[in-house]
Amino acid sequence: MTHTTTDRPAGGTGRTGGAIVPVLAFAGIVVAVMQTLLVPVIQDLPQLLSTSPSNATWVLTSTLLSGAVATPIMGRLGDLYGKRRMLITSLSVMVVGALVSALTSDLLTMIAGRALQGFAMGAIPLGIGLMRDMLPREKLPSAMALMSSSIGVGGGLALPLAALIAQHSDWHALFYGAAGLGALAIVLTLLVVPESRMRAEGTFDVLGAIGLSAGLVLFLLPITKGSDWGWTSPTTLGLFGASAVVLLLWGVLELRLKAPLVDLRTTARPAVLFTNLASIMVGVSFYVVSLVLPQLLQLPTSTGYGLGQSMVMAGLIVAPLGLTMMFTAPVYARLSAKYGPKVTLILGMLIIAIGYGAGLGLMSAAWQSLVIAVVLGAGIGLAYSSLPALIVGAVPASETGAANGLNTLMRSIGTSVSSAVIGMVLANTANHVDGVAIPTMHGFRVSFLIATGAVAVGLLLALFLPGRRPAGKPQLLASSEQDAALGSGFRGRVLGADGSPVARAKVTLIDQRGRQAGATLSGEDGSYALAVPSQGAYVLAARAFGHGPLASSATHAGEAGTVDLDLSLPGETVSA
Repeated sequence: MTHTTTDRPAGGTGRTGGAIVPVLAFAGIVVAVMQTLLVPVIQDLPQLLSTSPSNATWVLTSTLLSGAVATPIMGRLGDLYGKRRMLITSLSVMVVGALVSALTSDLLTMIAGRALQGFAMGAIPLGIGLMRDMLPREKLPSAMALMSSSIGVGGGLALPLAALIAQHSDWHALFYGAAGLGALAIVLTLLVVPESRMRAEGTFDVLGAIGLSAGLVLFLLPITKGSDWGWTSPTTLGLFGASAVVLLLWGVLELRLKAPLVDLRTTARPAVLFTNLASIMVGVSFYVVSLVLPQLLQLPTSTGYGLGQSMVMAGLIVAPLGLTMMFTAPVYARLSAKYGPKVTLILGMLIIAIGYGAGLGLMSAAWQSLVIAVVLGAGIGLAYSSLPALIVGAVPASETGAANGLNTLMRSIGTSVSSAVIGMVLANTANHVDGVAIPTMHGFRVSFLIATGAVAVGLLLALFLPGRRPAGKPQLLASSEQDAALGSGFRGRVLGADGSPVARAKVTLIDQRGRQAGATLSGEDGSYALAVPSQGAYVLAARAFGHGPLASSATHAGEAGTVDLDLSLPGETVSA
């Protein structure tokens, strides 16, 4: 039997290694700032853009919608061509969109600029994918939790800051600020984050991207305009029907392609399917509070239910929503290590349900809004942090970007639907005074009821997730036991740069399609053994704490027997 090896260190651990997580989390925070930028001025948007409330809703919905489409697209492109490269591309498109919006007060141009900003949503799955490719296994759960919750952290921090800018300056300054943050994130990424060497095989599915985009637009457009057009009008029903047909054809196309945009077969796994369905409901519940509380707080007390707060005070009161999400990331890591991410997801959704349920009766004072924000922040933080861990645990390493992109897509669909539905509810329950639409308490309570219902459905879905794998250390077989169990495959030792054996190194076997075919941990003497499913070319990726990662290509002829292959890890790299 013959084999060939090509050693290629797979990513940076050196002096900049400790900065990778904060820089990627900062990129996530920039995305969240962009997403919630206009929440403080949401009730003024119809006047600012000289349009109706239902049309103004699209300034928010277009960002969420383009983000929903961008996440799987950027995730797949990242798997194919490099996650860091696509992260910088996503942030660059966001900066361009922010500058377009900063220079206009025209509705359609503003919607176009906001749609470009939505492309930054791809940064979340790309950041999680980069973390998985580069970080030691023991640091990964807390890092992914921080990255996933950054969307809430940034949203919470953005509210008071955006309110301060909007209250004391032209509201277009918000977009210049977002462009500046995006540019800073690009510079930091270029300086600190190395490119991942992990690549999937295949091509990019252009038709799949077009089909998904068209299907989601056809679905969300009648939700926002159904009240104006009539829910039973030919236009509304026709668009819903067209959406169903397009998404059905898109699904058939994805199942027939070897390299689809969304691997629907992967999503059929129970762990992935129920996580993604629950993610939609978490997305719905997250965005409702961001839409309702700032408006309730800013309405004048003369309405009989408004709380009369300034734009800045409303932002400060809602800010703990994001700050609590940030503080729950380390709490999540401890809970998940002990009980598993399924339990933390269920716990998070229970807390969200309590927050919205209590919120139905706590709308009469500013301090009550603060309590709701803190409780919901804790629940959403736990739920959001659990989602990437559940996905990463259910798919091979080479599919991480696409799988997390799909999961972020599900959350984005949830927030998009939430924006459209809540915008429609508040617009259609509003009182019109001198041509200005004033949201009503009835509309706020209906919105909270919708969120409560969504999280109840999500909780039910989470119960169907597979339970945690049995706890305990992975069993490391002695060399003779490994040989007996192996049959045919690769065996050898994992060695350090000085030739000494490396214990507890993770060795992953990747097939020609970029899929994980097996994984093990090296023994105390550095020995490892991995069976191969069939003949062909493989990549053995090895990594261990304190050593640089390595990927070696090797070929197995397929007949019974083993290929001896030692894996020499490079020393930890130091970059200038």
